[in-house]
Amino acid sequence: MVNSRTPVTSTDMASSAPAIVAKGGFSGLFPDSSSDAFKFALMDVSKGRKNSVNGVQTRGWFPVDYNVGDLANNVSLTQGIYSRTDKFDANFYPILGVEDVAQFKPSGYWLNVQHDLFYTQHNLSMRSFVLSVSKRIIVDYISSPEVGFLSSIVKRFTGSKTKLVFRFLGEDIREPSTNQTYSSLLKNLTFIKTFASGILIPKNYIWPLTPDLYLQPHTSVVTDAHKVGLEVFASDFANDAVIAYNYSYDPLAEYLKFVDNGNFSVDGVLTDFPITPAEAIGCYSHISKNSSGLGKPVIISHNGASGIYPGCTDLAYKQAVSDGADFIDCPVQMTQDGILVCMSSINLMEDTTVTKSLFNTRLSTIPEIQSTPGIFTFNLTWEEIQSLKPMISNPQVKFILERNPRYKNAGSFMTLSSFLAFAKDKQLSGVLISIENAAFLAERLAFSVTDAVISALSDSGYNNQTTQEVIIQSSYSSVLVKVKQQTKYKLQYMVDESIHPYVEVTTFVEGAGVDGVITDFPGTASLYRRNGCANLGNNTPIYMEPVQVGLIGLINPKVEPPALAPLPVLDLADVVEPPLPPVAVKPPTPGGSTTPPPSSTPSGGNQCTVPLILISVAVILGSLIFI
Repeated sequence: MVNSRTPVTSTDMASSAPAIVAKGGFSGLFPDSSSDAFKFALMDVSKGRKNSVNGVQTRGWFPVDYNVGDLANNVSLTQGIYSRTDKFDANFYPILGVEDVAQFKPSGYWLNVQHDLFYTQHNLSMRSFVLSVSKRIIVDYISSPEVGFLSSIVKRFTGSKTKLVFRFLGEDIREPSTNQTYSSLLKNLTFIKTFASGILIPKNYIWPLTPDLYLQPHTSVVTDAHKVGLEVFASDFANDAVIAYNYSYDPLAEYLKFVDNGNFSVDGVLTDFPITPAEAIGCYSHISKNSSGLGKPVIISHNGASGIYPGCTDLAYKQAVSDGADFIDCPVQMTQDGILVCMSSINLMEDTTVTKSLFNTRLSTIPEIQSTPGIFTFNLTWEEIQSLKPMISNPQVKFILERNPRYKNAGSFMTLSSFLAFAKDKQLSGVLISIENAAFLAERLAFSVTDAVISALSDSGYNNQTTQEVIIQSSYSSVLVKVKQQTKYKLQYMVDESIHPYVEVTTFVEGAGVDGVITDFPGTASLYRRNGCANLGNNTPIYMEPVQVGLIGLINPKVEPPALAPLPVLDLADVVEPPLPPVAVKPPTPGGSTTPPPSSTPSGGNQCTVPLILISVAVILGSLIFI
């Protein structure tokens, strides 16, 4: 395996910033060790035969069975992790030699010798090869998981610039030349120091995980290694690998845990995605939570910090405030007894454990709201809703990606009044109230949700203060028209789009010029806004620039995906709707239930024909986006 060490651009950090070792180049995107993998890292059916590899019977194809010409003419590199794109496999990247990679002129060069004992058994000397290579090209690091190999070359590199690194494998795996487990060898770092100047260890050696994938307290391995003069490099980093739930699927947050935790820092990381640690080290390290970060983008929570706790609960709102949101949001729904509550959906089946409760018999189908059956907020009283447990949203559950499972039912729901009281004394720019299904509630349930929201804001004192703004949001223009007629609140028309942390946030904010983001993870947006590379102008490092179009041009045209039709342009006719209908006067149904009878005819004025696309509707914050 050949690894190139990528340069780190830093604005505030010393020259001893942790190194970024690109594992096989940018192998998270391109086939490992392919030419494009190295180029991008340096931008700032047969089962084969069996062999014994370190005492383990392994079936496959082995390079010792072929000469260089056979491999160069008949074998090409492919993506070895099948969850990643295979579009670059059709480029038929050739296998590269050590000298081939050196021609890319990396700022540092790392050679990993994984199976010296295996090659020795086939009368091949990896020791002779490495010594020969080091005479022709500069090698900064040589790593190996074999004590015997490193011990055999240590004298030849004593006094040179080349550093030897002992690579630890799994804790229970036995090192072939000593027959000790790697966990046992880790307890004798002074012995490791006799033949190496550093160690490369799996990240879980430093931050171990519980069986349910939460962080345990860090070990002392980094400080212990530093005490005996060993550098420490951490491995197994990949943006698309399973990481601790503490990071909320944010790989940048994971890197910061290793390089900026206030107690220690590793000396480097080995990664499939070198751009992410470059961002973490160069722009996000040593940033105080209290440092100035106001300005673009405006950060609006989406059901509170709903990526960490169940949405619209007290815990989600507290987390959003703590994470630095400018606005916290309340999507209002109405209960059976006419109380406005904060809940992301009018259908309780999406936010609560109602299907496992005594109220699961209150199922109904209301085509004006959705085509499938549901148990709606107006089917239950506020007291009944309070007896339910919240349920965290899991938009990526089809990929087996769950959010914070330990707290999937934590927190309590809030009424609109209690939400407004909570927000009023917090360091916030304001609140956002989202109103949907207004026409349905007026016609079918004789309830004006718009008037009720305006009244609740007035009763909470928001009409008589200037410290916090009020934003009224809706995907129905008729709601915004009515609010504009009665108040001076700011109005926001909602369209829908999804983006993800950091690089994509940069693309939307710096590239597309959006003014604000609505996010399940306000902490991510807050950290982005405080990054140390925010005001560097022409000196902004390349990894902090918006994503450039053109990567698809590297794909073989034969496997390019079909071109998509252009998105329709949103014009005035798409958003103009009839005024909200007057509130109907209807006698209560038998038993006092306010549940409307099923209907197959959509209510007039409540159907929006606007396609959900990303646009610039400058009602308040310009383009509105979801992450």
